[in-house]
Amino acid sequence: MNHTCGCERRCPSVCVLVSLGMDVECWRPKHRAIRFVLQALIRLAFAFLTKLTIEGQEHLPSHGPVLLVANHFHFADPVAVIRAMPWPLDFIGGFRLPNAPTGVKWLTRAWGTMRVRRGGSSRGALKDAEHTLRQGGAVGIFPEGGSWASVLRPGRPGAAYLATRSGALVVPIGLDGVTEMFSALCRGRRARIAIRIGQPLGPFPEAPRGRAGRVVLEGISETIMKSIAELIPPHRRGVFSADARVREAAQAAAVYPWEQAGKDKSHE
Repeated sequence: MNHTCGCERRCPSVCVLVSLGMDVECWRPKHRAIRFVLQALIRLAFAFLTKLTIEGQEHLPSHGPVLLVANHFHFADPVAVIRAMPWPLDFIGGFRLPNAPTGVKWLTRAWGTMRVRRGGSSRGALKDAEHTLRQGGAVGIFPEGGSWASVLRPGRPGAAYLATRSGALVVPIGLDGVTEMFSALCRGRRARIAIRIGQPLGPFPEAPRGRAGRVVLEGISETIMKSIAELIPPHRRGVFSADARVREAAQAAAVYPWEQAGKDKSHE
């Protein structure tokens, strides 16, 4: 991102202009040294272990705030998003990663994610993410809220909430092939991975409170998910597919499992 706010001496290379009438502040990403090293290692890993193509990097804004939204089919998706970005970013992620290997769990801890408890309260993580965005930073979030399926599902309200609260541009990202990365390596092959970056959405005005606000957030969330759908193969578009048969087949996967678990627990 461009360094444009006139405080070069205090925070070189990470200061950005907070646009849209907000105050200009200086974004200081956490764990900067560790993230720099990890990002370099991630680039090397993708270069040697995958056949990677990145499309649409010209769509990345030159300044923040930026909210990066992507489909979530695999525990390694955050690593793919990091690989595609030219600058550091904060991430919102699950508190537990039950299906991820130890190395991926370690990487998320070392990177420093804003942890959410699926099926529970996410207020703390959302507040931290909003703070990053209001400072002109970049935040990555997976609107589906988990990687329990390999087709696109409805978005949870978090991404739309952050977009309206911060005035950030929303950049949709389509990830394809990440689900095959480890299985391909086991066969001695390099997986073909495509990362497609779409045109920014927004900025969106702040939503009103109450039921009217929820309706606004639902509409923005649907817009975001449809934009992501356009960046992934048709058979992965799930409930946002133009094919009625694909939408019908995706209905079972569309149920948010942690919400159902919470309901079951409340009836015990």
